[in-house]
Amino acid sequence: MTITRGQTAPQPALPSEELPPLRDVPEVLREDRGLPWLGRILQYNKDPLGLMRRQWEAYGPVAPFKVVGEDGVMILGPEACAEVYQNRDKAFANEPGWAKIIGPFFLRGLMLMDFEDHHAHRRIMQEAFTRPRLEAYARDMQPAIARGMADWGDGKVFKAHWRTKQLTLDIAADIFMGGAASTSRAEMDQVNRAFIDCVQAAGGFVRADVPLTRWGRAFRGREVLEDFLRQYLPTKRLRETDDIFSVLCHIRTEDGEGFSDQDIINHMIFLMMAAHDTSTIASTAMLQFLGQHTDWQDRCRAEALALGPEPTMAEIEGMTSLDLVMKESLRLRAPVPILMRHTVKDAVVQGVRIPEGRQVVVAAQFSHMMEEYWTNPAAFDPERFSEDRREDRSHRLAWQPFGGGVHKCIGLYFAGLEVKSIMHRLLRTYHWDIPADYKPVMDNHSLPFPKDGLPLTLVRN
Repeated sequence: MTITRGQTAPQPALPSEELPPLRDVPEVLREDRGLPWLGRILQYNKDPLGLMRRQWEAYGPVAPFKVVGEDGVMILGPEACAEVYQNRDKAFANEPGWAKIIGPFFLRGLMLMDFEDHHAHRRIMQEAFTRPRLEAYARDMQPAIARGMADWGDGKVFKAHWRTKQLTLDIAADIFMGGAASTSRAEMDQVNRAFIDCVQAAGGFVRADVPLTRWGRAFRGREVLEDFLRQYLPTKRLRETDDIFSVLCHIRTEDGEGFSDQDIINHMIFLMMAAHDTSTIASTAMLQFLGQHTDWQDRCRAEALALGPEPTMAEIEGMTSLDLVMKESLRLRAPVPILMRHTVKDAVVQGVRIPEGRQVVVAAQFSHMMEEYWTNPAAFDPERFSEDRREDRSHRLAWQPFGGGVHKCIGLYFAGLEVKSIMHRLLRTYHWDIPADYKPVMDNHSLPFPKDGLPLTLVRN
């Protein structure tokens, strides 16, 4: 492997007992402070990948990075990411890392739990994502997709990102909440706005419940989401149905463990956010790339037309060309480009000591764009995931859109089914073109999305 300027050679992970005394391990550098208090967050908002590349070239896999007034580090490259995900010494915690960014608004969601607590909750929640349940979700989401797209192809320009976001929230209401899908459009719009406010809190500089700030709006948004879900809780407790809300109310481990009412509310808020926000970003990226590469659009359309209007889970999984496009889109535009951790004790990553109490930014997106692992990484090339190439196997974490380790996304299979189901119906019904030179200006304050909403005109086949 070529070692670029500023990069340190990958070092094999050592068992805990073989680590050198921490006092003998060089500590992460402190020089890269950027602006007072803000550090380089404004540079990140403007060009995340450019900043990641700068940190890599200047410092290597463990780079100093101030995080909202706190000294922190940025973890770069799959070798360093692997050590953080592996977390063999339990030095990296999720909750205090994310709490600084979105903690008050997604409190006690699975992503914000750690160690034994996380393991216990994940073990229960996995029962909601077994294959039989996924097959039911794949079947049940088809009518919601058909309803949501009924007026998309009217020949007018519309902002595809925001319409897709509305669609994925409606799907989440159907699959996650069952009968709650009859909720009025006005109330669902209010819920959507509340989710947006909670997610956008990640870009807030005033981190308190202050009116007219991002965090102030997010506190109000959390109240809306709690009230919305709590009104359905008694009914969901009463009778078990196929939707995830009901499943969370009734699932038990072999030992009889289940969730409290507040556990269910917390998990539902996080799951609904994750299910519709990340799926929206992935679907919007696929719309863009297929519009710019119509040969791939035609190839995927042929797959979609070979199936019926409401495919099964097995049929969706068999759409190999669409799967290649989805993986490449997730590589080029990871819905969650960075993951947060916090050191609860001193840690060593790639031979560099990270002291206790540091914010840790795991730059997953950067691994997707490294020439050491990908051929011409800036190019849209779905065939790189084909069986005869499999560039994603150049390193087990060269491709990591769903994170890694014990915190790897629990809903990754559901997300793939949802995104491919949306694209299946779009391809069967419409075709579209996007100029090859179109490059959306991205809003990177929290999860990335095109500022212009991806203007698009769909034309019926």
